Amino acid sequence: MSEVVDNAEAARYEIRVDGRLAGVLEYRRSDGVVDLFHTEVEPELRKRGLGAELVHHALDDARRRNERIIPTCPFVAAMLSGSW
Repeated sequence: MSEVVDNAEAARYEIRVDGRLAGVLEYRRSDGVVDLFHTEVEPELRKRGLGAELVHHALDDARRRNERIIPTCPFVAAMLSGSW
């Protein structure tokens, strides 16, 4: 089972699988804009949709906050363009 949390102190969303940190999506937030600039999932846990789960959570959070997204991370950009 996975869980995504916003670790605002570290400026990143974290996904945990069975309590273990499995991946992160780092961001910069300023003046109604959030730059999603780096996504990383532990190599042994890739290909399980955890990166996509991180991105979906971040996008939902940005919508709730009424923030504009800057998809600097290539993975985030690919998901938003539908080419992922």
